[in-house]
Amino acid sequence: MTINSKSQGKVSSFFALLKQSLKGEETDLTAIGIRRAIVLLAIPMMLEMIMESVFALVDLYFVGHLEHSSLAIQTVGLTESVLTVIYSIAMGISMAATAVVARRVGEKNPEQAGKSGMQAILIAIVINLPISILGMIFAKDILLLMGASESAADHGQTFTRIMMGSTMFIVLLFLINGIFRGAGNAAIAMKSLWIANIANIILCPLLINGLGPVPAMGLEGAAWATTFGRGLGVVYQLFCLFGSNGRLKVKLRQILPDFSLVGQILKIAAPGVFQFVIASCSWIFLAQLVATTGGDHGSAGYQTALRLMMFCMLPAWGLSNAAATLVGQNLGAKRVDRAEESVMKTMGYTVVFMAVVSALFLTCGHLFVGFFTEDEQVRAIAAEALRIMSIGFIIYGIGMVLISTFNGAGDTWTPTWVNVVAFWAFQIPFAYFLAKYLDMGPRGVFIAIPVAEAGIAIAAYILFKRGRWKTTQV
Repeated sequence: MTINSKSQGKVSSFFALLKQSLKGEETDLTAIGIRRAIVLLAIPMMLEMIMESVFALVDLYFVGHLEHSSLAIQTVGLTESVLTVIYSIAMGISMAATAVVARRVGEKNPEQAGKSGMQAILIAIVINLPISILGMIFAKDILLLMGASESAADHGQTFTRIMMGSTMFIVLLFLINGIFRGAGNAAIAMKSLWIANIANIILCPLLINGLGPVPAMGLEGAAWATTFGRGLGVVYQLFCLFGSNGRLKVKLRQILPDFSLVGQILKIAAPGVFQFVIASCSWIFLAQLVATTGGDHGSAGYQTALRLMMFCMLPAWGLSNAAATLVGQNLGAKRVDRAEESVMKTMGYTVVFMAVVSALFLTCGHLFVGFFTEDEQVRAIAAEALRIMSIGFIIYGIGMVLISTFNGAGDTWTPTWVNVVAFWAFQIPFAYFLAKYLDMGPRGVFIAIPVAEAGIAIAAYILFKRGRWKTTQV
């Protein structure tokens, strides 16, 4: 066989694998090659994560071209920062659902896998409902607490009220996708967010600017477009969930409380939620610190950079989610060495990806920023933030994979304590010291972020090599 024919065979094999990953065909991930398993999971998971971040970027783009754009950008950014608490709850429960469902799938128990997923949905609904109601009532107060000026809070309170009132869709999108990831069907999770984002992209300019009989709603139009898009994604998820007949055996009656199973899921989810809330509250504090030291333009610049950074880092999060699923399923199948090998190979792919993103931001960050705002002051601050924060991207990617490894194994306390120390004992005091005492303002916050992430990656690697995660029972 010639070199050329071998190359053509490899290309053909890759495209066949790509087609399989996007189609979502069920495969025993504990039996096939590890690299193949990573690709099958990672491609749809990376696309899923990209799509989750597109919501904020689409909103940011269209509101950035409205009158009073700095106030609009600040509102979207600060609201997204507050919503990270909701994301944290959703991700904590979703991570627990992924771990439990993956174990049951690895044990070849589809009935219990389906029931575990339904009990996780019940938990999420009960927890999120009061938060959503309170968020609607205190929308303006939330913006003021985040450091928004009185005029910005008045301008953006309706947007925030709509977004807080629709958080159930956010929670269900994360959670049900977590259930499918645990079952190894990441393609459905990806498709649900494609549907949600296509609807949002179509509706955003229509509702913001108006067309024919549709009135121009301005900033509030972005909120309604995002809400409808996410709701449509959830409808698709539920259709697929109740129509599944493979690794998940799901029935509506399974949502009735099974307190022993609820307790089992909460045992994993509680530290998981706490883990993500710790991180989210840290980001909220940093956003507030930037707003108070950098004013409206500083806040808008930071939020623009943060949205861009999250968008480009979410594919790495998709890779780390692939590692979590592989760890959970292989531990369930009693293949511990294979679980560890999956982590190391996923980490290698993540390093390569994050190196490319870091190089792009260091050299072209100002071009990306210019796409979202025409305000020169906002552009300058956002470009600086991207340059500084992108320095730590590679080690941040390593930390993401390792943290997901613990979570996928059901060892949610280890990353929780790592986050407590890294974010609250170090990052926040360090950022405050640089921003306030050294009078560095927003630049001090930008510097504190990669330094803290480096600490997380180092601590996580040491704990990973110790191997306690391999013995966690789920």
